[in-house]
This record gives sequence, structure tokens and C-alpha cells, in this order.
Amino acid sequence: MTAVQKSFHFLRSGLWAFSATCLLAASFLVAMALVGTADAQEKTKVGFVYVGPIGDHGWTHAHDVGRRALEEEFGSGVETTFLESVPEGADAEGAIRRLANEGHDVIFTTSFGYMNPTLKVAREFPDIRFEHATGYKRSDNVSTYSIRFYEGRYIQGVIAGHMTQSNAIGYVAAFPIPEVMRGINAFLLGARSVNPEVTLHLVWVNTWFDPGKERDAAQSLIDRGADIIAQHTDSAAPLQVASENGVFAFGQASDMRAFAPRAQLSASVNSWGPYYVARVQAAKDGSWESQDTWGGLKSGMLTMAEYANMPDEVKAAARTAEQGIRDGSVAIWKGPLVDTDGTEHLAAGLELSDQALLGMAWALEGVQGAP
Repeated sequence: MTAVQKSFHFLRSGLWAFSATCLLAASFLVAMALVGTADAQEKTKVGFVYVGPIGDHGWTHAHDVGRRALEEEFGSGVETTFLESVPEGADAEGAIRRLANEGHDVIFTTSFGYMNPTLKVAREFPDIRFEHATGYKRSDNVSTYSIRFYEGRYIQGVIAGHMTQSNAIGYVAAFPIPEVMRGINAFLLGARSVNPEVTLHLVWVNTWFDPGKERDAAQSLIDRGADIIAQHTDSAAPLQVASENGVFAFGQASDMRAFAPRAQLSASVNSWGPYYVARVQAAKDGSWESQDTWGGLKSGMLTMAEYANMPDEVKAAARTAEQGIRDGSVAIWKGPLVDTDGTEHLAAGLELSDQALLGMAWALEGVQGAP
């Protein structure tokens, strides 16, 4: 082979090698682009609207634990956003619409007062799936979900009925809506199942989260003789006031024992994570449909914090009530049920239906301070 031929052969080989390298690099870049596109298509954007701060250690904290469970379950397959301390009403509508405009695929709105704003925004964005907590209005792209909080209240009542010395129990209440009224009545029924002399004293604060108002309400109840404090508000303030006054109390929505380890008897703990995972998975695989979910102890959506600061026999009574609610042997809503005006809402031998529970707007005889 001549020198010229050798030079030509070397050049041709180099060109082939260079071309092959370029082709391989191009193929790699195309493959990476396709993977990136697939990841983008598979990632689901999930938004949350919270009525309180994530640091309330109660209601909103429990929802945010559920949001973080989504991230743990799906990893890079989800992108979550939350808006906290959003007032109910017009502000909520703006917050929900903001998440919709930002391209979220699923939006969870987590307070009763978000119901109508959720429906309004959902009509404008029919391709987005909306989930509203504690509401009762649905549409093709709006589901509702809640927990049977009253089951935990009944168990708390059983404990309180055993533990009270004054037979006066204080209850810090948010708003007189059915969800709150169910809790108040269930608490009293649980207490009276073991102590018929118990009366339940309410202070209404007309807010879900205001530590100052909650603190003042709890102190007022204690000053009037209540030796146990329950609450349907979201901060740990009532529990802390109870501890400062040497009385017992219950946490709300989350385990608050760290704030008053010698005062908390138990707490109803809301477990939203499994529901959020299931609904986002349904959105991902195309099986999402509008539905209503109302789970309790049996479903795992509600759990009870450790039974503490009480005798063993009271712990046993609480566990018996808890198991009875799980297996159906304890019927919370059995007649006769008579309200503060003497009106009978349920005759002896009957049980309230879910429909009646959902519309509950009355307080049982024995409730002081009913609306």
C-alpha cells in the first residue's frame, strides 16, 4: 500500500469512528430526552389548601403529614404544593383557583368552609380532580371525604366519665356545624354510658385556630368547675391550660402529648395519608371517580393516641369501647335521644342513620351552652 493509500485509509477509518461516536451520542441524547418527557408526563401535581398553619400541631398538621406521605410513596412521581392559613370564604376561592391555574392535577381542600368555593372553581376546570374534606356537595370532578371523628369523641367521653371528680366537663367548640355537634353529643353519650351524672359545658370560639381564644375558653371552663377539657379546635392551647391548672384534657386531630405529657389522657388522631395515596394513584391510573368517603376506626382513618395518665381499669374501659366501635358491638347513636329543648330525636330501640348524623344541628339534654 502506497503512502497516499495509507493516508486515505486512515482518514476514512477516522471519519467512520467519528460518525459512529456522533451517532451514539445523538442516540443517547434522544433517549434521555424521551425519558425526561416520560417523567414529565408521569409526574402528578397535587395541591392542598389548609385552613390553619402546618405548625398548629392539630388539624392542619395531620393533613400535612398526609401530604408528606404522598411524597414518600411516589417520590419524583408527584409534586406537591400547599397554601396554609387560608380563611374560609372568598379567600379560599382565590387560593383554589391559583392552584388550578398553576396546573395541578388533583387539589385537596381541607376545611368545611371551602365547600362552595371548591365547587365553583371545579366548574371552571372540569379536567382537574378536586377533593373536599368534611363537605357534602359533589360533582363529576369533586369528591368528598371525612372521618367519623365522633367515634373518637365517644371513647374520650368514656374516659372522662370515669376520670371526672366534679362531673363537669369543659368543651372548647369551634362552630355549630353538624361535624362539631356530632362530636359534642358523642362525647356526652360516651361519658354518660359510665357516669349518668356528667354534664358537658361548651364555650364557642367561632374559629378553628386561635390559640389565644382557645386558651381563654379553656380557662373559663376550668374556672367554672370543669376538671377535664375536651376540644374541637386545632391548637394545643386548651391542653396546655389544662396542664397549668392541674386538670386533664384530650388532644385534637393529632397526638399532642408532647405539649402536656402529664395532662393528655388521649387524642383522636386523623390519618389522611392512605386516603391521599389511594386517590392520587387513582388519578394517575385513570380510575378516579367522584365519590364520598366517611371512614373511622375500622378503616384506619381514625386512631387513638396512647391512653395515659389514667388507672388501668379506665384504660381497659377505653379499649373495650374502641374495640366495640370497630366490631359494631357498641352502638353510639341508640335511642332514646332527647335534645336540650326536650324534643325526642330518636325513640328507644332505634339507631340514628348516617343521613340524620350528617344533618345533626341539635344538642343532647345535658349539654350546657348549646347554640
